[in-house]
Amino acid sequence: MSSYNAPFEIHVHGQVQLRADASFEQLQDALKPLWKYAGARSLADGATSAYEEEPGIKFDPKEHLLQICWTVRGDEDFRQTLDEMCMNLNELCEIGAALEVTFYDAEFEEEDGQDGAESRDDFVMLFVGPTPAAIMQVQRDLLVQDVVNMMERHFDGAELGGVVAEIDKLFTQRFDALVNSLEIGKPPRGPGGSGSGHGAGRRPRHLH
Repeated sequence: MSSYNAPFEIHVHGQVQLRADASFEQLQDALKPLWKYAGARSLADGATSAYEEEPGIKFDPKEHLLQICWTVRGDEDFRQTLDEMCMNLNELCEIGAALEVTFYDAEFEEEDGQDGAESRDDFVMLFVGPTPAAIMQVQRDLLVQDVVNMMERHFDGAELGGVVAEIDKLFTQRFDALVNSLEIGKPPRGPGGSGSGHGAGRRPRHLH
């Protein structure tokens, strides 16, 4: 499909702390689903975003940090590309990390108000990490941040310790259930995983 006819502009944003022994060659292989989807022949070739003002895909070998602020034109099949990338990145992660992915409806114009038509925009959170526990820690931290930010409009932060404790209890139960399922079933083949969530509304593009 020509990128000019693609129904979405897809923005991937986030940063991932990689293992100290992770090489550029390993990272290039892990990110192959992304740059191959963009029609590139290598990470260096595909690291440039569709928008000049976005830094694209950057690897800092001294800090062992992968930074992504990258847009590609595509379709719904990009979700499979994201799943493959997350599974690959799990093997290179030092700690858990979250990636934000926004699907912008390229054919929707808010100014037109075309007969009540709705945008097909979508927002997905993906999580990567060396272990399920590392991924759950990132999910927990994001949830606590969101809940505390919302509730601080009505309560003092010092009053929210009980709420945070209940969130921790929920994640402890989820982790215990995961451990039990792994013990009962077959041994885990590899660490990590990915998850997603959806948000409402047309979100601003990240430019940092």
